[in-house]
Amino acid sequence: MRTLMCAGLLVAMAAGADGSDTGQAGISDAQVQEIITRFAAKETEFAHARENYTYRQTARVQEVDAGGAPEGKWEMVVDVIFSTEGKRTERVVRAPVQTLSHILLTPEDEQDLKNVQPFVLTTGEISKYFVRYLGKQNADEIPCYVFAVKPKKMEKGLRYFQGEIWVDDRDMQIVKTYGRGVGIVGKDNEFPKFETYREQIDGKYWFPTYTRADDTLDFESGPQRIRMLVKYENYKQFKSEVDIQYGDQVPNPQPKTP
Repeated sequence: MRTLMCAGLLVAMAAGADGSDTGQAGISDAQVQEIITRFAAKETEFAHARENYTYRQTARVQEVDAGGAPEGKWEMVVDVIFSTEGKRTERVVRAPVQTLSHILLTPEDEQDLKNVQPFVLTTGEISKYFVRYLGKQNADEIPCYVFAVKPKKMEKGLRYFQGEIWVDDRDMQIVKTYGRGVGIVGKDNEFPKFETYREQIDGKYWFPTYTRADDTLDFESGPQRIRMLVKYENYKQFKSEVDIQYGDQVPNPQPKTP
């Protein structure tokens, strides 16, 4: 897995005594806070919009031996759809028998798959994190603001993201994340570093399209290398079939004379 942080991004934000400059970052504390507020608001819009989309999620986890050859595998294909009553639900399309022999997927892995890997940092969630500005860097030729993100406090049963996020300097949305899922877990639980990329699907919002990981987890029984790939495909906006009409109320017609 390639390293995404360069030397320039390892410099922490160092504001001057008057708070007007951040050294190499070149922008003031007030500007940084404004950027954070704006992208959190845009992420909140996106989170609400995504709830009205259907899509297919294909997830694969592969064990890899010391020589790099694939071993056991877990796979799950799920369609996120809407029922006839308009409720958002999941339908398993494919779930072959898993053949993992060295690792065991836990409920925390499932939470990371659903919420941490396609990380969205909304206005309501941002107070739970330390967000530190690192500088500017391109993500696939997209000029971005880069931030380090770390949970302030962790509660049992909840999962959090810890790592770096790339925020498009024009659309003010996360376009890339690199880090891992963290939380309060039992002994001998390890979670891989991953990177998630987004693409602009509808001309307005950036949607997660794939997550990948290639990491070695250090268990008590010894190191285990794993590869993971998650694809999010076929985004389609859900449209209700109910015909809602707006305007003045039409009076009921007069009853016919028998």
